[in-house]
Amino acid sequence: MRFTKTIIPLTLCVLLVSFAAPAQKQKGRAAHPQKPAAVVTPINTDELKGLLSQQRQKPLLVNFWATYCDPCRDEFPDLVKIDQDYRSQSLEFVTVSLDDMTDIKTEVPKFLDSMKATMPAYLLNASDPEPAINTVDRAWRGDLPATYLYNEKGEVVYKHIGRVNVAELREAIDKVVKKGTGQ
Repeated sequence: MRFTKTIIPLTLCVLLVSFAAPAQKQKGRAAHPQKPAAVVTPINTDELKGLLSQQRQKPLLVNFWATYCDPCRDEFPDLVKIDQDYRSQSLEFVTVSLDDMTDIKTEVPKFLDSMKATMPAYLLNASDPEPAINTVDRAWRGDLPATYLYNEKGEVVYKHIGRVNVAELREAIDKVVKKGTGQ
């Protein structure tokens, strides 16, 4: 009986130490460096208005999207490719997510990382998106995706509601990029 009273606690101690030791070793190991998650910046209606209307050195392409929108998710690889192809040709490109603000550090950056997106990303921070939608385009009802191309003066030169036609978008970008570069 005395042997049993001694062996059971001793066995429990050995088991606990064996489970705790690997966890402590992992803490001490050098962590594998991971690429930081995409940074998503909140943007309110006034900031969005300022972004869209300011004069700039380069044309601006803006894509409004959300992680819950299947056509948005479908077109995103094409938009990432457009960003890669035109960034060096004087085109600014930003995305504005209409996801819920609670997704700013979770779903939105996770999706952007999965797409290898490197363009600046914003998330609309507005309890009522209607004023922001009207700031962009009074004819737009908030359907997603929505893509707008602005010239250097802040004027809309191309807009498309729904999944973008890549060839059509590239043609519109070529026109404003060539004008802007004097070609």
